[in-house]
Amino acid sequence: MAKVLFFMVHMRDPNNQLHVIKNLKIAVSNIITQPPQPGAIRKLLNDVVSGSQPADGLVANVITAGDYDLNISDRSIKASVPWYSNWKDTLMEMKESSLNTATTPWFESYRETFLQSMPASDHEFLNYYLACMLVASSSEAEPMEQFGKLSQEQHRIQHNNDYSYPKWFIPNTLKYYVLLHDVSAGDEQRAESIYEEMKQKYGTQGCYLLKINSRTSNQASDEQIPDPWSQYLQKNSIQNQESYEDGPCTISSNKNSDSNLLSLDGLDNEVKVDGLPNNFRAHPLQLDSSSDPSNNIDGPDHVKSASSLHETKKANPGIIHGACLTLTDHDRIRQFVQEFTFRGLLPHIEKTIRQLNDQLISRKGLSRSLFSATKKWFSGSKVPEKSINELKNTSGLLYPPEAPELQIRKMADLCFLVQHYDLAYSCYHTAKKDFLNDQAMLYAAGALCEECLFFQEMAAVSAFLQQGAARPYPAHYMDTAIQTYRDICKNMILAERCVLLSAEILKSQSKYSEAAALLIRLTSEQNTWKGMDSDLRSALLLEQAAHCFINMKSPMVRKYAFHMILAGHRFSKAGQKKHALRCYCQAMQVYKGKGWSLAEDHINFTIGRQSYTLRQLDNAVSAFRHILINESKQSAAQQGSFLREYLYVYKNVSQLSPDGPLPQLPLPYINSSATRVFFGHDRRPADGEKQAATHVSLDQEYDNESSQQWRELEEQVVALVNKGVIPPNFHPTQYCLNSFSDNSRFPLAVVEEPITVEVAFRNPLKVPLLLTNLSLLWKFQPKDCSGKNDEEVKELVTSEPEMIGTEVISEFLINSEESKVARLKLFPHHIGELHILGVVYNLGTIQGSTTVDGIGALPGCHTGKQSLSMSVRGRQDLEIQGPRLNSTKEEKTSITYGPDRRLDPIIVEEMPLLEVFFIHFPTGLLCGEIRKAYVEFVNVSKCPLTGLKVVCKRPEFFTFGGNTAALTPLSPSASENCSAYKTVVTESTSVCTALTSSASSVDFGIGIGSQPEVIPVPLPDTVLLPGASVQLPLWLRGPDEEGVHEINFLFYYESVKKLPKIRHRILRHTAVICTSRSLNVRATVCRSNSLEDEEGRGGNMLVFVDVENINTSEAGVKEFHIVQVSSSSKHWKLQKSVNLSENKDAKLGSREKGKFCFKAIRCKEKEVATQSSEKYTFADIIFGNEQIISSASPCADFFYRSLSSELKKVQPSAHTEKQSVEDAVRLIQKCSEVDLNVVILWKAYVVEDSKQLILEGQHHVILHTVGKEAYSSPQKQEPPEMEPLKFFRPENTAVSSRPSVEQLSSLIKTSLHYPESLNHPFHQKSLCLVPVTLLLSNCSKADVDVIVDLRHKTTSPESLEIHGSFTWLGQTQYKLQLKSEEIHSLQLKACFVHTGVYNLGTPRVFAKLSDQVTVFETSQQNSMPALIIINNV
Repeated sequence: MAKVLFFMVHMRDPNNQLHVIKNLKIAVSNIITQPPQPGAIRKLLNDVVSGSQPADGLVANVITAGDYDLNISDRSIKASVPWYSNWKDTLMEMKESSLNTATTPWFESYRETFLQSMPASDHEFLNYYLACMLVASSSEAEPMEQFGKLSQEQHRIQHNNDYSYPKWFIPNTLKYYVLLHDVSAGDEQRAESIYEEMKQKYGTQGCYLLKINSRTSNQASDEQIPDPWSQYLQKNSIQNQESYEDGPCTISSNKNSDSNLLSLDGLDNEVKVDGLPNNFRAHPLQLDSSSDPSNNIDGPDHVKSASSLHETKKANPGIIHGACLTLTDHDRIRQFVQEFTFRGLLPHIEKTIRQLNDQLISRKGLSRSLFSATKKWFSGSKVPEKSINELKNTSGLLYPPEAPELQIRKMADLCFLVQHYDLAYSCYHTAKKDFLNDQAMLYAAGALCEECLFFQEMAAVSAFLQQGAARPYPAHYMDTAIQTYRDICKNMILAERCVLLSAEILKSQSKYSEAAALLIRLTSEQNTWKGMDSDLRSALLLEQAAHCFINMKSPMVRKYAFHMILAGHRFSKAGQKKHALRCYCQAMQVYKGKGWSLAEDHINFTIGRQSYTLRQLDNAVSAFRHILINESKQSAAQQGSFLREYLYVYKNVSQLSPDGPLPQLPLPYINSSATRVFFGHDRRPADGEKQAATHVSLDQEYDNESSQQWRELEEQVVALVNKGVIPPNFHPTQYCLNSFSDNSRFPLAVVEEPITVEVAFRNPLKVPLLLTNLSLLWKFQPKDCSGKNDEEVKELVTSEPEMIGTEVISEFLINSEESKVARLKLFPHHIGELHILGVVYNLGTIQGSTTVDGIGALPGCHTGKQSLSMSVRGRQDLEIQGPRLNSTKEEKTSITYGPDRRLDPIIVEEMPLLEVFFIHFPTGLLCGEIRKAYVEFVNVSKCPLTGLKVVCKRPEFFTFGGNTAALTPLSPSASENCSAYKTVVTESTSVCTALTSSASSVDFGIGIGSQPEVIPVPLPDTVLLPGASVQLPLWLRGPDEEGVHEINFLFYYESVKKLPKIRHRILRHTAVICTSRSLNVRATVCRSNSLEDEEGRGGNMLVFVDVENINTSEAGVKEFHIVQVSSSSKHWKLQKSVNLSENKDAKLGSREKGKFCFKAIRCKEKEVATQSSEKYTFADIIFGNEQIISSASPCADFFYRSLSSELKKVQPSAHTEKQSVEDAVRLIQKCSEVDLNVVILWKAYVVEDSKQLILEGQHHVILHTVGKEAYSSPQKQEPPEMEPLKFFRPENTAVSSRPSVEQLSSLIKTSLHYPESLNHPFHQKSLCLVPVTLLLSNCSKADVDVIVDLRHKTTSPESLEIHGSFTWLGQTQYKLQLKSEEIHSLQLKACFVHTGVYNLGTPRVFAKLSDQVTVFETSQQNSMPALIIINNV
């Protein structure tokens, strides 16, 4: 069938008014005597929809609807344009509206095909034929005879009852005779003579001579002219072309499957003209002979339509029409159609309308008047008009063909076809009323219901299409018609036609809500009705309803998405996989990322299924991937099914390109930022008493404070090695890299040492995941020894283990919703640059398969309960984002991230590798306990190491022994009771006095400018050869504080061969020691009142030591024995014990306290002068038979280390006065300072496992100030009480640098010498005179001016009672000057008049430094009262 378009033609209406017909189309088709079969119609509609798809590569359109940005690439942005929108004038410029700018071509093709394929019914004439074109060739022997046969055959078909199809508009059908002449083959003169004969017989307006084929076929092959028929032929009909062998080539070749084209909108007005061939074949819509003759409408034809259409396209590639036609032939054909239209068809239509109008005017008046009178006679009054719902649909027609009711209907249809909508509406409306009135008198109404509804339907369309919109669109006409067609008449074809027409009209009026409701009404779930596919129809209507929702003034985006999903579902049921996939993809844009996880899963699953069916495997993989990577809320069974679907599809994709790169796998999740990299061997486990250094391992959690401590230790030892300066290119050693470490530099790894990468996996599913053959993915750029590139970059050199060895984990199971880490190793065998890219593995599952949403598994998918064979090979990259930069202004104002190079190590040359083992290393000690252990150093590399040092923040905890240490057995299997000290058996006579010795702190690593925290390890020859090991003794002392202590050791060592990139290596060890309470020592030093010593010099002091056993017997300690008290000082030493008891061995039970008093004297000046400033004098007072040499290791080691730690805590005092004042204060302060240190050595006996052990230990008390208590362990300080807030600004008063009262009291020491009692005869002599000697001793190194005032300073009556009548005789005030450390005596006399007890300590002493202007004065009082007893005899 071909369509020919005329832009504008004219005709006269019955009132002789000129009527303009715009865009008139005429349709020419052959005569088919059989109606189309329902199965063929269904197949054709499916083919039309499946053949109309969005263009590939079409640029996507993005529209904003509410909060959504929808990306729609199929040109269906807005609702479908009304299919009659080509005529903008008739539709009131509707096309100019911005709401109608896009189309859905599959829907319009379906709609046009549906309307054209509607069978002609008895109550409407729009599909009836108006004229018949009889064509004969000039090559016929008798063309005129052939025209006669054709005319007779047409008459027989129209008027014989044997042919019910096709339908003819009027009995007197227009016949137009066409003589077809082939110019290239026929005789032109003969053709002209025949044409003259035809004009004489049929008239000039009833015939035509058409000359075609001016070129031969040979010429046609040389020169190509565009196909003139391509724009008029339907695509689906071109694919189904069949050529008639006997008919004329032009007409017969233009068979079209749309033979029953119907024009209902008044724009695509198509008037039927039928060309009659010599033979009458089946209708083009008829199924092939191989099809089922029963036309089973429930068969699978609609499912196979797309594939059958594809096969048809392959069978009929590119048919070319009109190859022998020239441009002149084109003009002749065009002129022929115009002649036929203007001289034949339009005059025939105009004549028919006029005749029908005249017949109605002349005949209807009489019949209507008689009919009305009869009704009034029998009924008595006019029958009221009833609703459509009361009509009953029966069979048969009541009206004869010549009845006025049918004539007015014919006239209405014909006026509608020629766009005379005013007259058509009037006729439809009149006919509707007549039929409704007549139904009251009819007992058999035939198709009366459908007829009335047709009038309503066409009246509504005519009203809408009238020029100027004289009448509003009666939407209720259409609603009533649709409801009645569907519910009463059960005619879904007519109901669908009403819906298609009314929806387009409502959309053109922007009534999208009403249009959507109308479209949804017809989306039923019934399968078919009279051969019409319900699923395809419902899918198309639901899609149009969705577009209506998105085009509303307030777009309803979620309703759009929901109905697109419904449309996709119905498309899928109809076998339209591509359209179903498109609908789901468009709906996904709304649901994606909105938290509707179940809806997203369903859509993605369907998209994956449809994509797989269409062999779009990449899209299927992507859809299933989205299901897995989202936080799914599905059940375990559904998640397992999703996973198996993904694995199956993915496996098919990978099989297409087995040699291609490994694609990314979505599962399990990898937390890339949590990736940790460890350089080095794993820590060895403990072997009996042999415990390896803890070093660094992946089992340790990162601690920022601990990391800072290790950094400080390394900086300390590096600074010492580099003469106190840290090199500018120094970076702390990092063995374990994580998200908290500094990863801005390329890490250094040593060749032949493993690199362990810890990857954090998480399984988000509720089913377990099985990873097999899990390994690291890397690329390596080897270099030669000079550092130059040796080869090109090699990726995935897993086949070259001589470069990098790769560890493979055969099976790695991650349970449901489990987070688990995998530690994968690489073994570098060559120097170069290594880049760790990611992980590669086989992803599989071990859970059984189930179905999801009632859909079975894909074909070939394993459905066993334990499907272990389903696995796919893939990779996941480790992409770590560095820290955000925030140092410069540009970085602060922008979002910039720095590099993270933890996965890009540089492999350097071989370095020495040290391992440290501790033997008999204790885990628990008493506070101050000394324990001997051993440490073993092993060089496990192939390079010698040197410069071994250990650094620790707690050097008082351990020692390797000083230079004077006695040799001890190196075997750890020595006796358990062997003393850790160097001891000497002493004589009993030496117990009372101290045994002295001396030692230098330099010998123990504690000297001026030294760092006691850094301790060199005394290796033999300072070098540890490859594979060699050495054991050294190690003494430990329990910390003075009770509790658990973590003590960090950092071992530093270097290679004998200096390397540019790595200058040293370190080894870490953290020792955990639990200490329990033992002894608490408190000591006080005070000046002795006795001014003489063995040399007659003053300055003796008393040392009081209180020792308390605070052990709670938790460690099984019965008692402590104080075996020795030693002192260490540069200027003082203990001389003897003052209160030595008869028991030589002092024992302290639980909670017992012992008090000791010792006399301390200054070291001899001769001794001090010859000693260096680092020489200390040790004095030992023994309480047993063995002397512990306190000046030897380990006693002196721990003393010096404790002393060093204590001195570091003392902060220098700040002075704010002038220099002279500072010097004065310093001189006075030194008078009360003392640098005496006391060491208490003890033993404790412990019963453990029926064995008695002897524990040894020592406590240190450092005495700084005279009269101030000192403790062996830090004392707990109670928090100060909260002071009230002061809301005023304090005055800025300068702090005076005046010495304290205690310091001034120590400047001058006084002593009174007198008889303790005196007998005096008061009855003989009333006055008692007593001589008293006052000794003044200068304790400072400077000259001091002293004032002695003997006058009583009485301030209260109580003081009179104390002094009594005692008075001093002679001079009351003395002024003296004492040289440095000078002792001066004053002879005084005291006078008594009564007996009694008197206090002679009343003299007040004032002192100042002689060379200072500022006077510091204070009373120099004795520490205790000087009492004298006066008796009377």
